[in-house]
Amino acid sequence: MTGWQPTELVATGLAALALAAVILAGGRLHPLRAVTRDQRKRVSFCAGMAAAYVFVHVMPELEDMRLAFVESASIQTYFEGSVIYAVALIGFMTFYGLEHLRKQFRDSDSNQREQAAFKLHVGGFAAYAALVGYLLARDLEQGHLPLLLFTIAMAVHFLAVDHALSEEHAEAYVRRGRYWLAAMVPLGWAVGQWLVLPPAVSALLVAFLSGAVIVNSSLMELPSDKDGHFMSFLAGGVLYTLILLPLG
Repeated sequence: MTGWQPTELVATGLAALALAAVILAGGRLHPLRAVTRDQRKRVSFCAGMAAAYVFVHVMPELEDMRLAFVESASIQTYFEGSVIYAVALIGFMTFYGLEHLRKQFRDSDSNQREQAAFKLHVGGFAAYAALVGYLLARDLEQGHLPLLLFTIAMAVHFLAVDHALSEEHAEAYVRRGRYWLAAMVPLGWAVGQWLVLPPAVSALLVAFLSGAVIVNSSLMELPSDKDGHFMSFLAGGVLYTLILLPLG
């Protein structure tokens, strides 16, 4: 993989700062307020956009990443044709397991276990945000248009994640957790400027992130029976799909 040129370096750096700003703004940022004042509808709309990005844009590219992994891997691996998809599944299961552990800690009467649930939950998403920042700097797919699509999808994704975390952890997240998440995006980007992983490893990271986005959309962003809004989710998914399809 070739390195970023100065213009791309600036563009990816601005994208990382933009994502950090989105997280910091959190509940104060309402890009769809002109359309609806219902916060749950806005979150569901953002969830649909993030899901559409993964299924329409990222998942088809996993095949290209699979080929890149096979060609660039320094050692021969068994089932190398399926490794990329297996890692996407690992990303899915990792964050599903994180949610399961969080619920176990939260249901405990112990204040210490509640604190552990907060650290586990926010810490997991801090690592998640750092991975997003790193892939901004070292993604396999370069160019301003893919960068813009990725940034938009992750911005609306982080808006929905921020909403879910603030509902779950209230003041603890608002006072501390939000800043951790926001800081990790530019930190991950900065690491990506000097830590150049082999293309095969970068492909695996993209696959892992894809699985993680899918499960987080399912567990945290998809509307529940009580407060969800399916039509908003559907609208977000359809709109971003219509944007992505002509772009290939």
